[in-house]
Amino acid sequence: MDLTLFKVIIFGIVEGITEWLPISSTGHMILLNEWLPLPFEDAFLSLFLIVIQLGAVLAVVCLFWQDIWPFEGNDGMGKKQGTVIRKDIISLWLKIGVACLPAVILELLWGDKLEEKFYHPVSVAVALIIVGMLFIFIEHIRRRKMPVVVLPEGITWQMAFFIGVCQAAAAAFPGTSRSGATIIGALLLGIDRPVAAAFTFYLAIPAMFGASLVKIAGFSDVWSMDRIAYVGIGMLTAFVVSLMIIRFLMEYVRKHDFKIFGWYRIVLGMIVLLYFL
Repeated sequence: MDLTLFKVIIFGIVEGITEWLPISSTGHMILLNEWLPLPFEDAFLSLFLIVIQLGAVLAVVCLFWQDIWPFEGNDGMGKKQGTVIRKDIISLWLKIGVACLPAVILELLWGDKLEEKFYHPVSVAVALIIVGMLFIFIEHIRRRKMPVVVLPEGITWQMAFFIGVCQAAAAAFPGTSRSGATIIGALLLGIDRPVAAAFTFYLAIPAMFGASLVKIAGFSDVWSMDRIAYVGIGMLTAFVVSLMIIRFLMEYVRKHDFKIFGWYRIVLGMIVLLYFL
């Protein structure tokens, strides 16, 4: 097997795992590229790492299609009727849009400056450790509290915006983890763990599609067949792995809390600090 192809598959596997578990895909990608570097120039490497996320987000679309598609064309018994618009799902998508606003504004105003300032191993390691500690602390203080939101439609506009602010914080500080930040925000609001995880998955759809399209549009170099193949294989690998990881996480959080991910983040952050310092 071509060595570069092997590395691309490994990156796709790591992306599919770490994008959904709240353990920071950025932190893992930095370490992976340090130990198993891809032979790409910086511009294409940056594009590759963003665009393979499309494979991961397509897994969300496939698994949650019935929960996110607002149009129904039958009566549930296979008999065709007029198209029915589900107002609850339309409302959900509007709330997702509200939740995306903080990150969009942040990216437009300070995106390049923040990436230049904070996208390095030490800051990523610090974010890994701090958010890991937050997971443990939040799960500790809410262990005896009943959730106040147990269905996605129970998420209010104010809750959606607050979760979006948390997502923006993850965009500002690599290593925070987009899924980790949004889940923490949801837990603070008293949202049930499965609902918090599901809303995080939904929120990833516009966030990742938008980031990928922006990155592709800004890439001015010529696309070769090899580059198209590498991106495609990375996306496919991330898609297949994401299908398994999302199912695992949704089942896991029905019976367990997020503390184990907090401890994992702390250990990984210390490893990153020790390695790079």
